[in-house]
Amino acid sequence: MSREELIQRTYARWLEAASGLAFGAALLAFVVYASGLLPAFVPLEELPALWHLSADEYRARSGAPARWGWLELLAFSDYLSLACIALIGLVTLLCYLAILPLLLRLGERLQAALATAQLLVLLLAASGLLAGAH
Repeated sequence: MSREELIQRTYARWLEAASGLAFGAALLAFVVYASGLLPAFVPLEELPALWHLSADEYRARSGAPARWGWLELLAFSDYLSLACIALIGLVTLLCYLAILPLLLRLGERLQAALATAQLLVLLLAASGLLAGAH
């Protein structure tokens, strides 16, 4: 097996596993939300009246938190579902973390540097540090 194929297979294995787990968690969270096993922060019947609002208006009317404040609301089924969607967004990050040691071990310094740069960009974007002030 070539070096490139080893890297690709490693990435693919992690992609399959992480996306499968994230999808399964999202499906389970949706079942919890739709079944009412946990209460929702914004009741389902109130959503149609809020859908047309801008994000700022939605937050003001629903009491939804800004930025990372939603992490404090994971006991509510709608925010549990949101957390699972965030997990799906982390799949790429996990895949890059999985191949980075392999790239370094194989002496693929340029690819390792690019993977590291992509990891840093993803982490910076997720941090919210570059978001506009509200």
